[in-house]
Amino acid sequence: MIKALVDPANVIVFLATLAAFATVVALTLPFLQRDNLAGRLASVAKRREELAAQQKQRLSDQKKPRLRRSAKAYQQQLVDRLKLLDPTQSEALRDKLAAAGYRGQGPIITFTFFRFVGPIVLALLSAIYVFLLMKGGMKVPMKLAIVVGAAGLGYLLPGIILANKVQTRQAALTKSFPDTLDLMVICVEAGLSMEAAFNRVAREIQESAVELSEEILLTTAELAFLPDRRVALENFAKRTGLPQVKALTTALIQSEKYGTPLSVALRVLARENRDARMSRAEKKAAALPAQLTVPMIAFFLPVIFVVLLGPAVLKTLAVVGGR
Repeated sequence: MIKALVDPANVIVFLATLAAFATVVALTLPFLQRDNLAGRLASVAKRREELAAQQKQRLSDQKKPRLRRSAKAYQQQLVDRLKLLDPTQSEALRDKLAAAGYRGQGPIITFTFFRFVGPIVLALLSAIYVFLLMKGGMKVPMKLAIVVGAAGLGYLLPGIILANKVQTRQAALTKSFPDTLDLMVICVEAGLSMEAAFNRVAREIQESAVELSEEILLTTAELAFLPDRRVALENFAKRTGLPQVKALTTALIQSEKYGTPLSVALRVLARENRDARMSRAEKKAAALPAQLTVPMIAFFLPVIFVVLLGPAVLKTLAVVGGR
């Protein structure tokens, strides 16, 4: 038996048979396999729907701050009765209010109401003061000019407050955006999906960057609700009004559309934002000496002169008084 197994002729026959069997299997196996691409795509779509349903349930269960504000009943009635809201300008006003953190139809009604009522209230108050309470010989044209100026201030005041609110909020978003982008890079490189990365980053920064956390949570909700994910990302950039967020959403949309590696683009964006933040800090530091010049002249130099010349002046006065 052992001699038959170690016989070179038998070994050659066995190896030839094994090679022929392997060749037949290699040639016929590709024809026997089924294409599972459709099944894999269906499983991915099903998993995405499950994640969207879980996100919806999570958003409905959790108690989150009110992202939309409603207007008062009397404000709604006045704006509707007088038809103060222009539909052609409501979209631009909605975007500006969203950039300030006020979302929904309620803030639009409230802003329109105060822009209409503000001039009337300030004009009445200024008229009562200059015509009834103020004492003096001010002429009537000057009093009318004060009333008109108060009315103009009442019309411009809501816009000024809104612009300051937008500027303050964008400054807060810009300050916390580079660190948030670094966290997003870490989450994406760890293998998390876009929705999971957004949700994780929003939870991590909800104490240090409340405004940006709200925007990311709202974007996560829109990614779960809206059928087109591109619209949710574009809304994120529109609400913030920042070029950094616009670049981020563009990279995310391109990654979704073309399948490009998202981690590389996010890492480049993170490095650019860190460099931009350092540049802004250096710019402020360079402008600090020029900004301190006037306070030093106004407050420090008089004190120095008093300290240096005060004893000499007192001694001189004492000598002159002694004579």
